[in-house]
Order: sequence, then structure tokens, then C-alpha cells
Amino acid sequence: MKFYLSSYHLCKEPFRLSALPAKNKRVAVIRNALDVYTDAERLKKGLEGELNDLNAIGLLPEALDLRLFFGKTKELQRHIHEFGFVWVTGGNTFVLRRAFSESGLDTILYEKLPEDDFVYAGYSAGVCVITPSLEGIHLADEPQAMPSGYTSNVIWTGLNFVPFCIAPHYRSNHSESELIEKSVEYFIEHKIPFIALHDGEALILDSKTLPNPLGTSP
Repeated sequence: MKFYLSSYHLCKEPFRLSALPAKNKRVAVIRNALDVYTDAERLKKGLEGELNDLNAIGLLPEALDLRLFFGKTKELQRHIHEFGFVWVTGGNTFVLRRAFSESGLDTILYEKLPEDDFVYAGYSAGVCVITPSLEGIHLADEPQAMPSGYTSNVIWTGLNFVPFCIAPHYRSNHSESELIEKSVEYFIEHKIPFIALHDGEALILDSKTLPNPLGTSP
């Protein structure tokens, strides 16, 4: 699996994402980190923006709502197999982690780690969710946020696909930058390995070059 881990949206060099090798150009756009919000018009405009941005770099994006697959992991697995990319957006990391768990996407992605032609991409909550732990991010995101249709269990473990935590929006012109400063202080105080990303920056990684074994099977 290849990783494209951005601080905010596509970053300054978006064609680095579409240039990554994948079995096709289809992108599953996952925005469940935003399920805690209820402004339908704003959510609609946000989705249109994501689809337009990805189209502009030669990709073929389609919205994928994980809520439609809660308790239907096998069905989701068949659906995800049709895509070369997933694009996981920002929002509340704890809500997103629950959505991964309740749909079984966490298990599906774990099984796809050895695949060379699949790309996991995203920003903000979408990158924080694949780190070892969500501790520290709780200072920026509300762990107890509870959208309709979700269970009440807070999950503190990330997918552990990368061996460090990520602090997005670090010292950037973003509404959460001040909160992320507190997350960084938490990482330092608790000796948690982390990488801080400014908006506009993105990491490109390959699962084969990261410490092995990667991930913790859910």
C-alpha cells in the first residue's frame, strides 16, 4: 500500500497523488469524520469541492458513505476492491475511527497493506486515524462526539499503519492550529513519536519501507 498523508486537502503539489501507482484512477471519497456535523448545505458544498479537486488532477472520485456499510463488511470489501484509491477527509478523528470499525474498513485496509497497487490518501483526521494512537489528538477533537447511528464506544487506538502520530495544521492558518499546538506539547511530554505537518505539506510513504509488521489486525 502507498500512503499520501496531507495536512489539509491536496497540499501544494497535488499531482504527486495522482502520479502514485494504483490499479485504476477511481477514488472512494470517505467523509465520515464529518458525520458529527448537520449543516446539509455546507456538507454538500464540501463534497463538491473534494470531487472537483480530485477530478482536476485526473482522478475519478466517488462519494462513499461508510454508514451504509455498518455491519456489512463483506459488502464493503467487494466495493472497495473496485477502487485504486481511498481519499479520507478531515473532521473528527474519533468519529472516523468508529466509522472504520463499524463498517469493517479497518480490517479491510489491514488486509490490503501488502498490495502495491492501492493508495490510502487523506488529510487531517484521515491521516491521524492510521497512526498508533489517538491520544494527543483528543486535545483537538472531541472523543465523545456521537453522531446518530453510531455506538457509544470511544476507540483510542489508531490503525497503526505508520509508526508515529501526526499533528496536522501545525502553525498554519487553520482554525485548529492552536489546538494542535497542545497536541504537539502532549506528544513531547509523553515521549510519543510524531511528525508535525504544516498545511500545504504531505508525506508519501510505502508500506514496504515502514517497520514490519505494520498494523494491528482489528
